[in-house]
Amino acid sequence: MNKFTQLSLFTFLLATIIFSSCKKEYESIESIDDAAIKSYISKNNLTEMKPDPDKTGFYFQATNPTDGTLFLNPDSILYDITVKSMQSGTTYLQSPTNGNLGTYVGYLNGFFQSSLSTSITYNIPALRTAALALKPGGTARILLPSYLGFGKNGAGPIPSNENLDFTIKSYPYRKQWLFDDFKIKNYLTSKSLTAVKDNSRVYYIVGTPGTGADLITKESTLVIKYTGRLLDGTSFDSSTDGTFSTTLNSVIPGWGLLTNFRAGTKVRIFIPSDLAYGASGSGSIPANAILDFDIEIVSVTN
Repeated sequence: MNKFTQLSLFTFLLATIIFSSCKKEYESIESIDDAAIKSYISKNNLTEMKPDPDKTGFYFQATNPTDGTLFLNPDSILYDITVKSMQSGTTYLQSPTNGNLGTYVGYLNGFFQSSLSTSITYNIPALRTAALALKPGGTARILLPSYLGFGKNGAGPIPSNENLDFTIKSYPYRKQWLFDDFKIKNYLTSKSLTAVKDNSRVYYIVGTPGTGADLITKESTLVIKYTGRLLDGTSFDSSTDGTFSTTLNSVIPGWGLLTNFRAGTKVRIFIPSDLAYGASGSGSIPANAILDFDIEIVSVTN
């Protein structure tokens, strides 16, 4: 073999090695993520996991009750969500204990920003695809590659290029107020409490009947002592020194029940979320939270 041929062969082999090295170094994130997810499925024996219908790259499994009909885009879905790392099992995001998430199925592609401490809206169509495979009360598990989730930049507690294991648990109610009513009745039963359900859907237990002469209206000025709790007993606000003064036009709608009482009344009330802070929540009060108040009406001024 002459020197020219040897040199050509050497150059060809070197180029092949360099090309192969570059090809390996620049393997696509889609390929890397897919291999990791398939390994995760095999390791955890997740035999029911299937590729999504459009073959975009995520895998999911839906487990449904035997009755009911599948969600459609115009339907409301009430749900909780958990997001874990496929690599470490770390839980990055979890729905609030004292509330739940809810939206229309067709809108279930944006991710809740407040949990990520970011103003960016993340578009994750896999959530909607999975929801459309559910009946109310069903649960979906999604294995989401990083490039369909939070990408190379990550978000909040989620690091860059993280493949995620989502669980969406839907509830067997299509209306939040129905779900709230169930939760209040279940709570009362669990605590052996007997309450009256007002026409407003607020439940109440009178501890001490009032003897005041003045009728209470939405415009009456009330001096009130109160303590507000979530259903797990967590206190979020309190004023028990008799200095809090308000009209019922200035507080959450659920307090409108107080027009049924007189000064001196001590009452415990359970307020459905839509008559409290609704789907937005407020401060430490999560979305769709039921509120539990102890209230004493100290005085009434008309």
